[in-house]
Amino acid sequence: MSSQSRRTFLKGAASLGAVAIAGSEAARNVFGAENPVRLKYSKCNETFQDWPQEKIFKFIAECGYGGVEIAPFTISNYVTDISRKERTALRKHADEAKIRIVGLHWLLARTKGLHLTHPDAAVRRKTTEYLCELAKFCSELGGDVMVFGSPQQRNLLPGVSRDEGMKYAAEVFRGAMPTLEKLEIMLALEPLGTATNFMVTAADTVELAEMVDSPNCKLLLDCKAMVSESTPIPELIRKHGSWLIHFHANDANRRGPGMGDLDFVPIFEALRDIKYRGWVSVEVFDYSPGPEALARESIEYMKKVEARVFG
Repeated sequence: MSSQSRRTFLKGAASLGAVAIAGSEAARNVFGAENPVRLKYSKCNETFQDWPQEKIFKFIAECGYGGVEIAPFTISNYVTDISRKERTALRKHADEAKIRIVGLHWLLARTKGLHLTHPDAAVRRKTTEYLCELAKFCSELGGDVMVFGSPQQRNLLPGVSRDEGMKYAAEVFRGAMPTLEKLEIMLALEPLGTATNFMVTAADTVELAEMVDSPNCKLLLDCKAMVSESTPIPELIRKHGSWLIHFHANDANRRGPGMGDLDFVPIFEALRDIKYRGWVSVEVFDYSPGPEALARESIEYMKKVEARVFG
């Protein structure tokens, strides 16, 4: 490939926001086998609270993000109430902003009567059915990952043991797997540390994914949650790298990367070492700096770290 052709190729890839292309086989052929896989960034939409979704998509694209992660409750408390017209408009607005809707998170937030580890089989069946509806919504938006966090809707209820909870949760997820597999949607199970009493650690979560036993049930790791583990974050990433399909970037102070004391250099080094090809999605919980600052400062910091780690 000539120097001019190479410049043209790079310019075209950038214009599409295709950070992920560096991880593809084609890109390895262009850049050489030794070139490290680069990272691709997305932003969770609930940070923007009452902003119209169209405005959110345009703003985060302007900040340099390639993707957006949707919390369904920002559209409607129940995904089944989101009309075909609204779904089409969301996809259209994302396309116009040249941003990818990566997938969904906060799957069960603000719902009632749904629970992952409930001892009542009818509740579990209803939860499975709802996960299938979420998968359809995700697919229609062009997403391919659903993050299962929802701490309140997974907590072990009084009288339910850990082993029972694992059995109940595996049942719920297994029931949804045929739909997710058909739609090519990945379920990313999220350990949440002190925010819950179930799926607390990465090891717990991998154990549950093994029980589900589907190629579409994998692991998400979240920086804020990993801080509560005794094992350092880079070690957790390397240990569970073969399960990792999605990553949440944030600080222990509940703000974005670079807005607290957490050093992302060793974290990105670990992602580089495992050749991570998924999204790095910024999820924050303290909105006080304002959505614009949270979005801009987070990606500016991560890109500086990436430049240092990946060269």
